[in-house]
Amino acid sequence: MSEESFPAVPPPGPGTCVRVDARGTPVAVFNVAGTYYAIAARCPHRGGPLDRGPVSGTVVTCPWHGSQFDLTTGAVTRGPAASGVSHYPVRVVDGVLRLELP
Repeated sequence: MSEESFPAVPPPGPGTCVRVDARGTPVAVFNVAGTYYAIAARCPHRGGPLDRGPVSGTVVTCPWHGSQFDLTTGAVTRGPAASGVSHYPVRVVDGVLRLELP
């Protein structure tokens, strides 16, 4: 694993999400009550933008077809998606987003 920093992208505020490009992979970084979660930003069902989906607790819903994903693990919790999305450890250090990537 290696770490990638995003100094030009401010961390998301509470209840919001930012999308970053991590070595060509779109990643959605969510702030849920001060805890940061990072998952692949595209729904595996049809490529919907998970960074634009509503969040309830630690579950994000794809705005295109309603698939739901657990932000803590990336696991699919409701279809039509048949598989989960990648999950990345994320932290904020001195106001800079840092993701651990494979």
